[in-house]
Amino acid sequence: MKTPFVTSSQLDQITATYPTPFHLYDEKSIREKARAVNQAFSWNPGFKEYFAVKATPTPAILKILQEENCGVDCASEIELLMSHKLGFEKQDIMFSSNDTPAQEFQYARKLDATINLDAYEHVDFLKNVTTIPEIISCRYNPGGVFALGTDIMDNPEESKFGMTKDQLIQAFKDLKSLGVKKFGIHSFLASNTLTNDYYPVLAKELFELAVEVVQATDVDLDFINLSGGIGVNYKPDEVENDIAKIGDGVRQAYEAVLTPNGLGQVKIFTELGRFMLAPHGHLITKVIHKKQTYRDYVGVDASAVNLLRPAMYGSYHHISIAGKETAPQTHTYDVVGSLCENNDKFAKQRQLPEVHVGDTLVIHDTGAHGFSMGYQYNAKLRSAEILLQEDGTTRQIRRAETAEDYFATLYGFDFD
Repeated sequence: MKTPFVTSSQLDQITATYPTPFHLYDEKSIREKARAVNQAFSWNPGFKEYFAVKATPTPAILKILQEENCGVDCASEIELLMSHKLGFEKQDIMFSSNDTPAQEFQYARKLDATINLDAYEHVDFLKNVTTIPEIISCRYNPGGVFALGTDIMDNPEESKFGMTKDQLIQAFKDLKSLGVKKFGIHSFLASNTLTNDYYPVLAKELFELAVEVVQATDVDLDFINLSGGIGVNYKPDEVENDIAKIGDGVRQAYEAVLTPNGLGQVKIFTELGRFMLAPHGHLITKVIHKKQTYRDYVGVDASAVNLLRPAMYGSYHHISIAGKETAPQTHTYDVVGSLCENNDKFAKQRQLPEVHVGDTLVIHDTGAHGFSMGYQYNAKLRSAEILLQEDGTTRQIRRAETAEDYFATLYGFDFD
């Protein structure tokens, strides 16, 4: 069973102060995870974790990671702006976007963020809308399928992201002629992998690519960005990834491929949004109704606007009932929200202890792609975010939306 990072008695005190639903984050475990990642790659002097802002775009969380020597990976102008306001410097900002508007490239250049070009065609686009930087990265897509042994992990050929090998080599040649002095290679081949082998296999493929690219272009390769893809064990019977083993696997590939080919100075970057944050956030919600028809339903005060993944992907998120964490799972429920959509379900036919109106539910692993994927269907308002601090106290790090927030863009447009 998964155990919440907050006790039932703590939740009683927290929910007495902050109305549910809300996302709750554990500062202590976030810091521990960042330190574990940095330690796992400490063999590489230039290593940097660029946390994917899209996973948890919350200033208080980003500041914690900043204090733990992490940078940020941004996918939009507003994420760039947030990072800049938080004091992230140029070398700490990666800009990985696709189908990018001109003004976003221009703002990235203003901040001197490291741009990660998604398409070969963007070389000319970038040249025409802004200045060419001295350091730049290109995103690689190998096509085909990506497999570990006999297990197909993903289908890069179907992905809209990245460029072919030939395009990447030509992009490097073109960019070098335009004045770029240092280069990076980036690739993302699979999402939420539960294996310690993914990063080392990806690394070996990118390291071999790097040797070929450098031989073909004679560029100064500054870094290789392994992006994200290291997953978390959403289900209780899944085994958690071991970041120390993963880091050592990448080291072995580095020493087998890059070092003998004169590339032993290349920096390794990562962008581990989900792995860094998902396990360290809970969605806290209360049971407000029970209903019995052809199934037994538990209705809570949260909905898919607070956590979209189960409705959008059918994703599993473990659920604990505060105070009943070890009670027998004797009942089968659908746990649902109040949206006018039948897919607004946090769990389907889930075995749980008997649930009563007023119970507090802990929905696990919502620290990444939880709040950030929120929306306002049915005019539902996004929830607050609360930080459980290292000293055991809590503080609100984002207030819940109000009706005035929702109406703010409507005043003066047939609405007063």
